[in-house]
Amino acid sequence: MSTTRYALISVSDKTGIVELARALVRVGFKILSTGGTAKLLADSAIAVTEVASHTGFPEMLDGRVKTLHPRVHGGILARRDLPEHREALAREDIPPIDLVVVNLYPFSQTVARTDCTLDEAIENIDIGGPTMVRAAAKNYAHVAIVTDPADYPAVIAELDATGGAVSVEARFGLAKKAFSHTAQYDGAISSYLTAIAPDGSRNPFPSRLNLAFDKAQELRYGENPHQSAAFYRDLHPAPGSLARYVQLQGKELSYNNIADADAAWECVKTLEAPGCVIVKHANPCGVALGSDGLGAYRNAFATDPTSAFGGIIAFNSVVDGPCAEAIVQQFVEVVIAPSFTPEARQVFAPKTNVRLLEVPVASGGNALDLKRVGGGLLVQTPDLRNVAPAELRIVTRKAPTEAQMKDLLFAWRVAKFVKSNAIVFCGANRTLGVGAGQMSRVDSARIASIKAQNAGLTLAGSVVASDAFFPFRDGLDVVAEAGAIAVIQPGGSVRDEEVIAAADERGIAMVLTGVRHFRH
Repeated sequence: MSTTRYALISVSDKTGIVELARALVRVGFKILSTGGTAKLLADSAIAVTEVASHTGFPEMLDGRVKTLHPRVHGGILARRDLPEHREALAREDIPPIDLVVVNLYPFSQTVARTDCTLDEAIENIDIGGPTMVRAAAKNYAHVAIVTDPADYPAVIAELDATGGAVSVEARFGLAKKAFSHTAQYDGAISSYLTAIAPDGSRNPFPSRLNLAFDKAQELRYGENPHQSAAFYRDLHPAPGSLARYVQLQGKELSYNNIADADAAWECVKTLEAPGCVIVKHANPCGVALGSDGLGAYRNAFATDPTSAFGGIIAFNSVVDGPCAEAIVQQFVEVVIAPSFTPEARQVFAPKTNVRLLEVPVASGGNALDLKRVGGGLLVQTPDLRNVAPAELRIVTRKAPTEAQMKDLLFAWRVAKFVKSNAIVFCGANRTLGVGAGQMSRVDSARIASIKAQNAGLTLAGSVVASDAFFPFRDGLDVVAEAGAIAVIQPGGSVRDEEVIAAADERGIAMVLTGVRHFRH
């Protein structure tokens, strides 16, 4: 059996591959490669042998058959600890391949394009690559398989430290990553193909939904101490999503911290800057805009100081020193912002229990919303529907003023992030009372007014958003008695005329959106 050490390199993503190849040559490996990878290495003055020369069989079928050959797969799959395997390699003059570097055609990136055709998608299904990856991963006891350019530095360091060896522990870790890589790749193909209808159109809900996430961290416990939990990230989190956070300080995030932080971040992203959202138990308890972060925070906090205790605070603009000074006067679990000034970092530093998260503000979100139920999964497109002033339908004798319309749209935006049934009082770009998650809308209306009263806020001249229609006039009567002068709601109830008549009776302006924002 040959004593020459061989590495096979064939990559679609060529990031860092020249540096890895140089390290392999430095420690005595002979490199086999194909196509564009071989050309890149040769152009970089790295000695490389084409796989076709190694196998004695030319590439064929437009490159579809390159590495599918016993001289490649025998060298990868042979067990070095079995005499009969070693004898078979020697008999057929097949040198063992000790290291395989492969990543696959960019299938997911290709099919993500709106103009991608089925034929183009099929051509981007890699065959030889996954076969080599799985073969090397199966034989990790003797072969190292590297699929991720992020692993190159660690592999290079180990090769240099050992003179060309990769430890079995490292090989096992690389093998696990390799099998996950091919599983995700095949899952993406399955999800894409089972979403293709006979007429060629794509259904957003494939017949077989394959999901892949990476474990970011294990958590101390779940919603309650007797539950275990972990946080998993999308393989490619959407821009601006919470999963892209960088934790600057504070103790480990908990399950509830992450869930509430996501609720706060998704809401504040939709606001004009500077904006602030305070969330407690998945519901906004204070939302406001301001001339700066401090002003936004003060108005948001004033909505419900009691509920804000121990809450999650999110900003869509930089947090500076004065804003941080105001925040640390209260007990807070998490503060999220696109950035924190050095002065703010100094203010927070002694508060070691306060978790600071930096998240870039960007449009985009999850392609699908998922909710686990017993034995199944509910899947829907995300609620991204916004309503412009021109879409609103004024249904009462009294029309809202321009200022009231601005407040109505602000209230409507907030109501979208409040658990149903949701009633939100607002005025002057801030919330004044929030009623959330009640079994009846009239109770949500009563709670929202009680919250405002407890915070010492007046609702006289306020506006109200309801996430769904008023089924009876009683909810409308409650908000009117509290002082509201304009209401925004979807409409669509069989009693719409009764509710509109009640608004006219009380001199309230009412506009209908035709859009509902249930949130469960």
